[in-house]
Amino acid sequence: MPTDENVPAAAEAEPLDVLNAAAQALLRHVPADVWCAVMLDPATLLDTGGLHEHGFPGEVMPRLFEIEHGEQIGVDNIRALARRPTSSSLLSVSTRGELTQSVYFQDILSPAGLADELRVALRADGHTWGLLVLCRANGSAPFTARDVERAEAISSPAATDLRRALLLKGIDDTEVPDAPGLVMARPDGRITYVSRIAEFWLSQISERHRDPSASTTHTLTAVLSRARRGLSGQPVSARVRLGTGRWLTISAWRDAPAGEEAIIASLTPSRPASLAALVLNGYGLSPRERQIAQLVILGRTYAEIATSLHIQEQTVNDHMRKVFAKTGVGNRVELCTEMFTRHHLPVIANPPLSTDGRLMATGA
Repeated sequence: MPTDENVPAAAEAEPLDVLNAAAQALLRHVPADVWCAVMLDPATLLDTGGLHEHGFPGEVMPRLFEIEHGEQIGVDNIRALARRPTSSSLLSVSTRGELTQSVYFQDILSPAGLADELRVALRADGHTWGLLVLCRANGSAPFTARDVERAEAISSPAATDLRRALLLKGIDDTEVPDAPGLVMARPDGRITYVSRIAEFWLSQISERHRDPSASTTHTLTAVLSRARRGLSGQPVSARVRLGTGRWLTISAWRDAPAGEEAIIASLTPSRPASLAALVLNGYGLSPRERQIAQLVILGRTYAEIATSLHIQEQTVNDHMRKVFAKTGVGNRVELCTEMFTRHHLPVIANPPLSTDGRLMATGA
């Protein structure tokens, strides 16, 4: 499949538009009766917005999120798929033809009248940034091996453009409240309280729904579902890029106030330092290039970097030439300007990156 038909230039489109273009490019070759496309936090694989207008019926969504993010079961669960060498999967193949033995098929596909599901993880540089899900109904032609190949072909180019659209478009200067919002839910997932500020943040999440009157976002439902399976008091989090271009962190945890267990979620503007690693990831830098770029941004000289990393200074120069080429700047001053002016980021205080792409905390 030609890559130029997959997605528009990331610098010219919003993330939802890039995601939609990727889905439409695949659907032209691989039609589906039901389909959806979601963005994922690459660190937690929780939903962070998406396209659901042509997706699953609303009544199966709570159970879908429980299977996907709470129980985390099934051969084609997003976490299992993210670990595989291939990016696409067909449920009938993954279950070796025993679809009826799959809880996901029993509880999600079968009640919706669907016969099979094709998934493609949008993966670039080892990180999964989104997921396309295509389903065919009972009576429709089955998916073929060629369909799976087409899905596989779209994964990397679509992920690369989605990542750039998410991370390289800068941050909107629109004035919005910076206070955290609060959401409370029962153990069964039913939301019992949403603060006014939480309503504001939820309204900014990039999602399009099959049912425009949906009471909440799938992004929040996914986080709550994961928190229900976590340890009491231990939060799970997802970083979400809002329609305004800002970033929001949704954290949720189990709590037991007054003898009645509840799920509590906070919605807070993301701290710029927590996004630094994501922004560097957006340029497609290698782990070594990211490490050296962060040290340069911290003001280290090439000689100091070479000494601290036990490499030759010429090697640092070679890596930085690649960094300049990938970020589109000409020197270290322009790199700092790009990082801090375009992305409004303060000095990176806690390098290096953790294995999942976030900054590591220090003991200081």
